[in-house]
Amino acid sequence: MDFTPTDEQEAARELAARIFGDLSTPERLAGLGGGSDTELWKALGGAGLTAAVEETGLLGLVLMLEEQGRTTAQVPFAASCVYGLLALAEHGTQEQRERLLPGLRDGATVATGAFPARGGIVITGREDGGGGGVRARLTGTVPWVPWLREATQVLVAVREGGAAGGEAGEAEESIHSLWMVSADDAGCEPVELTAPWAAGRLVLDGTPAERIGGPRAYGEVLAAARTAFAGLQAGVCAGSLARAVEYTNEREQFGRPLAAKQGVQLRAAEAHMDIEAIRVTAYEAAWRRDEGLLYGSHALTAAWWASEAGKRVVHTGQHLHGGMGADLDHPVHRHFLWGRQIDGYLGAGGELLEELGGLIAAGRETGTTEGSTS
Repeated sequence: MDFTPTDEQEAARELAARIFGDLSTPERLAGLGGGSDTELWKALGGAGLTAAVEETGLLGLVLMLEEQGRTTAQVPFAASCVYGLLALAEHGTQEQRERLLPGLRDGATVATGAFPARGGIVITGREDGGGGGVRARLTGTVPWVPWLREATQVLVAVREGGAAGGEAGEAEESIHSLWMVSADDAGCEPVELTAPWAAGRLVLDGTPAERIGGPRAYGEVLAAARTAFAGLQAGVCAGSLARAVEYTNEREQFGRPLAAKQGVQLRAAEAHMDIEAIRVTAYEAAWRRDEGLLYGSHALTAAWWASEAGKRVVHTGQHLHGGMGADLDHPVHRHFLWGRQIDGYLGAGGELLEELGGLIAAGRETGTTEGSTS
């Protein structure tokens, strides 16, 4: 395996770092509240970075998301690229791609994903949409969906063949399908999360939807999302540690910088190793996806590291700031909130390990167009 970025991927990362660094400053973030940074989002679209994801692949997206995480930039970059651009480019019909991708490429439209952990959405009607497309009406709710208040399209996962509120055993017998709904047709009730992700409660009541992909689409999109958000977590943690290193080098106690203390050095070193573990597992999963290899278990591994190690790192970043870490207005606190939010979004470490163990025990793999199941 070779994680060395291509020239295109490196150029996209450098441009993303410059845009995020210039526009996503602590002063600007403090004035945004819970919404997204529309100026930054337009800048990303205008620079061609959202459209570039189709060319740079999932690894290119992970590299750009690292740069977003370093600054905790408030834009739906991960969600729109994974649940919109990549999902449609890989699983959409020709007509769907021609109709929906142009707006997603330039940022004029925003996509997000509603993947309820236990049922929640049912199909109340199904019909042939013509041209090979399948349409249906969906009913149900999803308690919270990231960036729903900013979204124009929502990719909804529906469990078919099992009870809507079934247990884990029943879930294994069911098949998940993906459906795209227009946010204008769905209900959205604002929900505040740990991080300012402009979330909302999705309410569907006979809402028209169109099928995206076949039976493998769900597993592949879910694996891509886990990988992407793990990459975002790597950046969040790297930004937190960078702030802690800067602070402990400047802050003096008894005439010596805090960074000279062995305890501080050990905590920082442990955090650095955790970040590297998050980064390398996310890179591996993304690289395997781009190479057309099986990577479902690798995406779960990256998600587990992002969840478990991510919590440790953002706690360390805040702890190394001492009393300043308790200041809710300090920039490091944003990294703490984002780290805990991504941890919750990816799922608890124990749940991820349980799913990974079941995958290994069953000898199954997900996350590729070749021989995968969902």
